[in-house]
Amino acid sequence: MSKYRGQIILAISLLILSVVVYFFHYYIFRDPHHIFIYMIGDIAFVFIEVLLVTLIIHRLLTEHEKHQMLKKLNMVIGAFYSEVGSDLMHSLSEFNQDLNKISKQLSNLGNWSDNIYITVSNQMKNQDFTIHPTSTGLLNLKKYLVEKRKFLLRLLENQNLLEHETFTDLLWAVFHLTEELENRTNFNTLPESDISHIEGDIRRAYGLLIAEWLIYMRHLKDDYPYLFSLAMRTNPFNPRASVIVS
Repeated sequence: MSKYRGQIILAISLLILSVVVYFFHYYIFRDPHHIFIYMIGDIAFVFIEVLLVTLIIHRLLTEHEKHQMLKKLNMVIGAFYSEVGSDLMHSLSEFNQDLNKISKQLSNLGNWSDNIYITVSNQMKNQDFTIHPTSTGLLNLKKYLVEKRKFLLRLLENQNLLEHETFTDLLWAVFHLTEELENRTNFNTLPESDISHIEGDIRRAYGLLIAEWLIYMRHLKDDYPYLFSLAMRTNPFNPRASVIVS
């Protein structure tokens, strides 16, 4: 009760003040009819006020706050792909035996609608990529991910990421892949069963990387066309992409 003591005292004080003012009104004008007409009218309007505040104004404010939060999250996601994600997609694509097929699908995103971005993104999360890594490729991937570990850890310190479940899943998938590779010293002597396990971890991280990248591209296309232009000129799935504007 001590937690709400101040609020209870405030509520009681306001009620007492209301009674005092009504009594003062009656003492001067001696007109209870007039008092009750306005009292009932005010009480009736309370329900409309609750409707306006809780269902309409509150919803508008919530949508505005959500939009602002998503903007901040997309800045974090953009930093991730600039620092790690784009290069990581390049590296994992070297293991993808279906890369030509994926490249044809993702090489030109400029004319996509929002629905296409969402649909293809969901497809990529569950895509059964054919992954065949080489021992040299796994060693290089291990070195790269271990080098970027501190940056990834700093991303997890951002509390806003807790509101973005799918991007958090991506980070955990990348962290898990990093730990799996870091705990292996020799990739030349791994049994087939262990290689298959690593392939599954790569497949999971790769699918989530592409899925979140597509949603981020949709955001850039809608809100930051100049950044979207650069992203398309460095599209990791377009072999003809060139940063040079021609």
